[in-house]
Amino acid sequence: MTLQTCTLVPHHILEHTFLPHLLLPVLVLLLQAWRGSCHPQCLDYKPPFEPREPLVFCKEYTKFGCCDLEKDERILLRFHSIMENFDHSGFVVCGKFIRSILCQECSPYAAHLYDAEDANTPMRLLPGLCGDYCYNYWLQCRYTLSLLLEDLGSPQEFANLTAVIEEDQRRFCNYLELKDKQYCYPNVLTNTELNANLGLVREDPKGCLELCLQEVANGLRNPVAMIHANDGSHRFFVAEQLGYVWVYLANGSRIDRPFLNLTRAVLTSPWAGDERGFLCIALHPRFTTVRKAYVYYSVSVKKEERIRISEFTLSAHDDNQLDHSSERTILEVVEPASNHNGGQLLFGHDGYLYIFIGDGGRAGDPFGKFGNSQNKSTLLGKALRVDVNNNDDGAPYNIPSDNPFLGEGQTRPEIYAYGVRNMWRCSIDRGDTATGQGRGRMFCGDVGQNKYEEVDLIVKGGNYGWRAKEGFSCYDRKLCQNSSLDDVLPIFAYPHKLGKSVTGGYIYRGCQMPNLNGLYIFGDFMSGRLMSLKENVTTGEWQYNEICMGRDQTCRFPKLINSYYKYIISFAEDEAGELYFLATGAPSATARAGVIYKIMDPSRRAPPGKCNVKPSPVKIKGKLIHFYPKQEFVINKKPTTTPVPTTTTSTTTRKTTTRRTTPPPPTRKTAVPPTTATTTTRTLQTTRKTTRKTPSPTIKATTIKTTTATTIKTTTSPTTIKTTMATTPATTTPTGYRSTIMTAASSRIAQTPILTVSSTRRHGRPLQYPPTTTTQPLTSPQPPTSPSVSLKRTQLTSARYPEHPGALTTPRMPYWSQKPTGSPYKPQRRPFNTSLPKTQEETLWLGEKLNNAREGNQVYKRPRGRGRGHGYKRGRGRWLRVGSVRLVSADGLSDRGRVEIFIRGEWGTVCDDLFTSKAGTVVCRQLGFTTALAVMKRAVLGRADSSVRILLDDVVCEGGERSLLECKRSIVGKHNCSHEEDVGVICG
Repeated sequence: MTLQTCTLVPHHILEHTFLPHLLLPVLVLLLQAWRGSCHPQCLDYKPPFEPREPLVFCKEYTKFGCCDLEKDERILLRFHSIMENFDHSGFVVCGKFIRSILCQECSPYAAHLYDAEDANTPMRLLPGLCGDYCYNYWLQCRYTLSLLLEDLGSPQEFANLTAVIEEDQRRFCNYLELKDKQYCYPNVLTNTELNANLGLVREDPKGCLELCLQEVANGLRNPVAMIHANDGSHRFFVAEQLGYVWVYLANGSRIDRPFLNLTRAVLTSPWAGDERGFLCIALHPRFTTVRKAYVYYSVSVKKEERIRISEFTLSAHDDNQLDHSSERTILEVVEPASNHNGGQLLFGHDGYLYIFIGDGGRAGDPFGKFGNSQNKSTLLGKALRVDVNNNDDGAPYNIPSDNPFLGEGQTRPEIYAYGVRNMWRCSIDRGDTATGQGRGRMFCGDVGQNKYEEVDLIVKGGNYGWRAKEGFSCYDRKLCQNSSLDDVLPIFAYPHKLGKSVTGGYIYRGCQMPNLNGLYIFGDFMSGRLMSLKENVTTGEWQYNEICMGRDQTCRFPKLINSYYKYIISFAEDEAGELYFLATGAPSATARAGVIYKIMDPSRRAPPGKCNVKPSPVKIKGKLIHFYPKQEFVINKKPTTTPVPTTTTSTTTRKTTTRRTTPPPPTRKTAVPPTTATTTTRTLQTTRKTTRKTPSPTIKATTIKTTTATTIKTTTSPTTIKTTMATTPATTTPTGYRSTIMTAASSRIAQTPILTVSSTRRHGRPLQYPPTTTTQPLTSPQPPTSPSVSLKRTQLTSARYPEHPGALTTPRMPYWSQKPTGSPYKPQRRPFNTSLPKTQEETLWLGEKLNNAREGNQVYKRPRGRGRGHGYKRGRGRWLRVGSVRLVSADGLSDRGRVEIFIRGEWGTVCDDLFTSKAGTVVCRQLGFTTALAVMKRAVLGRADSSVRILLDDVVCEGGERSLLECKRSIVGKHNCSHEEDVGVICG
């Protein structure tokens, strides 16, 4: 969601608010601070960036921030429209405050300042200020608050809101202040620790680079390769070890028909770690015109194992399928053993096909006097280069004229380099996008024997030392001491304590993550370790850094995760140069545990619009299978450790939650209903949970802690209004930030109508029932329930208007004019009533998905049938089914509120763990609505009293269920949450 500069309150909220004073609760809730650790993030929920052009107005964020030049100009226009209301002295005094506040949208910490780090919580209208700064702002320019807000609606809508707090410094700053002193403005700019490495890849204390991931595909059987066609379609092709190749479109969906199916020919087995199978695929670099693909797989010919490289032609009828009858064998090599099969095909920038074959297997390359790798009369243990262009009418391939060993006696002319053991995954550097430096370099990971794994830079004619050397050390000492060895040393080697099977990677040359440019990213199949190398251009040396998953706050962006499956099979590059890796939780050719991850840097992104691509259209035959991620996004995780799924067996994980300590509300002289009971509880919550049977991401950034949680709750006595009006069971009095303004705006006892509908019948029609509540239209003012409220409200007038001088409690600054014509500050407006209307308040809750929310009349319908035997009888002839739901709203709204469910003869709440819009839709359909517009977590729509039980937790629905009880869920009454996590929904 992208937030525009002048629409911090969505217009649909303003359009459907008939009474100006009803916005006061909105203002409070949207400005509520959610304290937590901070990380650089913009209001569009993405990392900051360096704009392509210098900023003109908010110049301090030119190097790194959240604004491009276009947004900077919009902020400048807004600044000028506000400053037109000032005379010269006012401009001088208040201009700096207005500018600073407006420019915080450009701050790299904008999301934290505006409380927008979590898309599920309300966002502030204005950035969070530090206490001292807020005091100075109030002292000098307090009356400018309405100017910062009024361009979002009419002056009438905001004058009353600001009048409530402009005269009270304590309320004013409680309203604007961000309690986290380290991250509030302007402290966030001067914090040396925060800004030391701002915009660079984040490192943990041990120097490990913290990156994040995005799940791209799942359910694959040992995905061994992923390639693209370089044809503008941005498709990618994924090969499985079993022999399937699948086509994925740019939107993530997969075509149901395989691009290639060689499962009958491929030699492999379900054994974990079997190296045989379909190992690689490469498309011709001119695929749009040549329309050929090349594959590398294991076969058995008369009980003899072989490596086969074949050529296929694209189908004449389907651009997403190869012609299976067009197979042409390019090359076959007999394999003495079932391991060390190599398995890499790629086209170089010279247009030739490179083939990487293992040394033949077993241990130590025992074949012949020097082994296969040092024997140039065999193709085993070599990197080959052949020319497959223009081969339709002749031999399957030709030998390039500049191959290094062409014409040498007893040497195979296909050999480009030798002395390799079992090279697994190679790549070619695209080169720096600006300078072209590094273009054409070929990197390979070569799996070691007993001690070392290595990364090599492949050069023409190079001898990479095996079996004389393993990494930098000698393996066969006799061969190692041979003066004619003249081997090429690896650019990096690591011992087996870090990993035992290297998986070669890529140099990042993409656009989206500029910090990663030039970084070689690779991994290890056995240890699951992600690693990186960075070249020092001056010395030619490569610096090693491990890559670890960013902690939850680091990866707290939409769609990002911070865990992955251990067995890293391969790396890949898409058409735009972004990097991926393919991993599995069960290394078997038949296990559907494979996932493709996109590597993401949360510290910096490219400027908006720079990396946009428009995929060319692709004609599809067959059906599309849409992608649904299975791993939980970091942004949806609770602050505590969640149970980790496991591959085959159900395990039990101890889960301990930590609750925030809520301080008691400050003592104020307000017309709040008297508190009848105050309960203080101190508990230690430790709950066991059983996880679902899915593969386990074993590499993660989580820790399990046991914490004593202290909760202080203040409850108010319920108020019953006849038999048709219910009340929220012991609603909790708002405290701190929220209560400061709520008490000024509303001092009546909240009467809460509760909408209750029984669960749906067998045929999917919702049960209907007569109305049980009475609500007043928003346009019909009602007298207040408390005489003290009326008295209080008559005094809440705007100090900015001279016709109400008695409302002033603090002196005005000398530049504030008493007459409309005496100062350019005060705009010419028609007078309007600045007293608060005496009507019932309505709290409008802001959710990011409420773009089309509308107020309407609630229709109540009579239920059919008597529902005998399906529930409990409550009230006067009214039957409730088990699974009935209701929305409990403190504001009398029937389309939104806290979700409560009727089970075992009692009403109880539902915890927000795993609760999504699909579960919200099930609730809303039970209530007669079409869908759930938003799911509000963390008790945003109200928290139940401790006397109300939590009945359901971990609710996962598909959307078509008739009741929450039909969804996947925990046992009734079993949970690991508190009422701070009561879920609410907004229906429509």
